[in-house]
Amino acid sequence: MNKTFKMESNTAGTDYWADNYVEKKRNVKEAIGIIKSGQRVFIGSSCGEPQHLIRGLADKSCNFSDIEIVRLLSMESTSLTLIADETKDARLNIRSFYSGSVEPKTLAKNKRFLTPVNLSYVPRLFKNRMFPLNAALIQVSPPDDFGWMSLGVSVDITLSAAMSADIVIAQVNPSMPWVLGTGFIHVNDVDVIVEYEEDLLTIGKYKGKDDDSIIARHIARLVSDGSTIQLGIGATPAQTLLAFSEKNDLGIHSEFITEGMMHLVSKGVITNRKKGLNEGKMVASNAIGTKEFYEFLNYNPSIDFRPSDYVCDPRVISEHKRMVTINLATAIDLTGQVAVDAFPFNHYSGVTSINDFTRGAAMAEGGKSILILRSTDISGKKSRIFPNLDDIGIVVPRSDVNYIVTEYGAVSLLGKSYQDRAMAIISVSHPDFREELFYKAKEMGLLSADRKLNKSLNGVYPLKLEETKIINDIEVTIRPAKPVDERRVQEHFYGMEGIDVFTRFFHAKKRFVRDEAEGISQIDYIKHLTIVAVVGEFGFRQVIGIGEYYLNEVTNMAEVAFSVSSEWQGKKIGKILFRKLAEGARENGILGLNAYVLPENRGMVKLFKTLPYKVKTIYEGELELSLKFDEVETQDLPHNILKKEK
Repeated sequence: MNKTFKMESNTAGTDYWADNYVEKKRNVKEAIGIIKSGQRVFIGSSCGEPQHLIRGLADKSCNFSDIEIVRLLSMESTSLTLIADETKDARLNIRSFYSGSVEPKTLAKNKRFLTPVNLSYVPRLFKNRMFPLNAALIQVSPPDDFGWMSLGVSVDITLSAAMSADIVIAQVNPSMPWVLGTGFIHVNDVDVIVEYEEDLLTIGKYKGKDDDSIIARHIARLVSDGSTIQLGIGATPAQTLLAFSEKNDLGIHSEFITEGMMHLVSKGVITNRKKGLNEGKMVASNAIGTKEFYEFLNYNPSIDFRPSDYVCDPRVISEHKRMVTINLATAIDLTGQVAVDAFPFNHYSGVTSINDFTRGAAMAEGGKSILILRSTDISGKKSRIFPNLDDIGIVVPRSDVNYIVTEYGAVSLLGKSYQDRAMAIISVSHPDFREELFYKAKEMGLLSADRKLNKSLNGVYPLKLEETKIINDIEVTIRPAKPVDERRVQEHFYGMEGIDVFTRFFHAKKRFVRDEAEGISQIDYIKHLTIVAVVGEFGFRQVIGIGEYYLNEVTNMAEVAFSVSSEWQGKKIGKILFRKLAEGARENGILGLNAYVLPENRGMVKLFKTLPYKVKTIYEGELELSLKFDEVETQDLPHNILKKEK
């Protein structure tokens, strides 16, 4: 270690660490007394905060001038920020590398303290003395038989700070768990020992919002078995972990390990077997949770804590298979630029490691980067989706943004034009703001001048109608159509065989213009519902089947129509689409379904008879099929179908 000066001692050091330990013991007043005005002092992070030392520093703050406090994520167990405010930074000034706080209002008032920088780079600032530290206040476990002490729940940038600071003052706390990995410091590398036992800082359950579970379900559909996960902390991430309960063989490579991950380990969901790097280990640099959670970390051989310049290194992140990064955002514009900051229902957010993980996931085999964004602020009266982020700091550039998830759905922006991006982002905004955003997008030239607003753009996506099936060893997703499907619908129709086109449209149609595709993909999900069957990667999927109904409000009957790509015919795609349309129609209070088909279209006749309702047929030049949901047909139907439909 490169220390420029050491504290004065009346006794020369010995070679035996245990003797050195005794010599270095001081009380908190003596330890804090070593710090001088004008120095830069690092404080250990989050739940690893050395609370006893911080209280001592606060008590002595009246004797200081121009002390700069450097920290990552602070729990503010003792408010040094308040002292800085009251003294107008004359005694204490604060430099925080984390744009998050337990009190977001305090954060907003004191944003002058924030230092935006990618977390993977911070240790280098310390090690190379570009950002020299005069003192580091850290918290550690008692030493083992060889003199090593564990940094426990907070390794992140604390290890590099401790190994780079001129003076290291360590609070030795028996409550600190012994966490395996590389987060250790030797007694001989510490200058002052202050023994003080107290409970570590903990966090209880997060107070989320009712739609956290909806967002979590959208995210869960993007995460496949065997993925390696990076996830932040807060109400929505906690709910997301619950949504992963049915997954298999997930791995963890994340800045934080949380209590939700502990529960998934106990259920056998997190095994770390298929990570591709550090298999069998949950790798992180920080932990925040409850006392029971800290006991789970203690000497756990499946936990590997490493510093931020390893955990957050994009090159390391990219070595994981199916790396999925899930982070919180607070604003996005119609071109895909993203702002990140803290907000009340998810307390911890910021620049920190988001760009590190976003870029690492982009380079990983099968990697995905997901940004969670609530569509409105906490009042519900202001949109968090803006036409343009003119006066809001951009954290993630539009070129790095992949998936955006709100309570209204998930969209991928990767490879999308400005027009495609604008329509995708508007589709997951709050319905109250979609019309305004649509016209702003036209004013900005993001949408063509002739594009018309379809009122159905305000429809709320019915997630419950989504379903995934394996057909011929290929994953097929059956779901309601989205505005982003416009081009895919066109491609589907252009790829149809001539006879299928004639059967679907009743004439030899050769052009499928954008307005028609727009009418199919922009729907209200009530009066007009389109269900598509798609295959391929999310955001680049191919439509292989379409089923849609249009409501006749006079009769309260919905007319249905179908088309299935020729290579997928005979694989029961139409049957699945029909069942989904019927499910949606019943939910929306529609009386029944009907269809007008060519007499030779025996496939449609068979399709109607797959549902447990009486089918009526009328022939008047063309064949009309109809069924009503209150007229159940019980004869010659499999028991399992009746049970399911009821």
